[in-house]
Amino acid sequence: MMSVFQALAELELKNQPGVLCTIVRSNGSTPRHTGSKMLVYLDGSIVGTVGGGEVENRVIAEAQQAIADGSPRLLEYNMSDPSRGDPGVCGGQLEIYVEPILPKPTLVVIGGGHVGKAVVHLAHWLGFYVVVNDDRPELCNPQAAPDADRYIPTRMVELPNHLEITPWTYLVLTTRGTNVDVEGLPALLNTPAAYIGVIGSRRRWMTAYKEMIENGVPVEKLDRIHSPIGLELNAETPEEIAVSILAEIIMLRQGGDGSVMSRRPSTQINYEQVK
Repeated sequence: MMSVFQALAELELKNQPGVLCTIVRSNGSTPRHTGSKMLVYLDGSIVGTVGGGEVENRVIAEAQQAIADGSPRLLEYNMSDPSRGDPGVCGGQLEIYVEPILPKPTLVVIGGGHVGKAVVHLAHWLGFYVVVNDDRPELCNPQAAPDADRYIPTRMVELPNHLEITPWTYLVLTTRGTNVDVEGLPALLNTPAAYIGVIGSRRRWMTAYKEMIENGVPVEKLDRIHSPIGLELNAETPEEIAVSILAEIIMLRQGGDGSVMSRRPSTQINYEQVK
């Protein structure tokens, strides 16, 4: 059977989420003692144990919540009187530290043209796990976009069949036209992706939006999409556009608002106080 440490290494290798649960204190009679570990996967399956029974069920539920909110927690359990809500009758006490292990965010660039290549390069530099998708194999390979971690040469509509799209996945559509967007986007809207952005002018997006509405795509799903994509920087070159796109994604991930942080010194700083 795989050990918790082997499972942790595999989790990192596959860039998947999990939660490490460790007993950090135990007093009295308890099913497991200090140092015992359990790894909980997204679906609630486990490697290792912190004691089994009701206490383990509660820890697994807390672990799944920790994946959802990204926050660690310290759980305390008395194991004396189930009538008071205790998870056991052993008579001891446990403290269990629940530590979410979140995957590196995945950025999927759909469309391997000039802007797509620039986004791939910048996203790699920023530490994303980068995937390139394009139905043109000549634009979806290590020679065309050398900074990506994975290449999926297929139509956008088939992408969810080849890639697990999670709440840590950011989809950037640097596609070549509305026909590609209209065909492929509906399949992406059924995923839990953290972000879906589409390049192009407002007019281009409204054209695609209207056509998808006519095809029966619900408005509430289309409202998930960011288009035009990125922050308004008056960007022109592919590299500048890539900065605009990644700036918006970083802003949304970190809870920023995109406002300018500097102000004219004369209106903000009292130079007498600075001296």
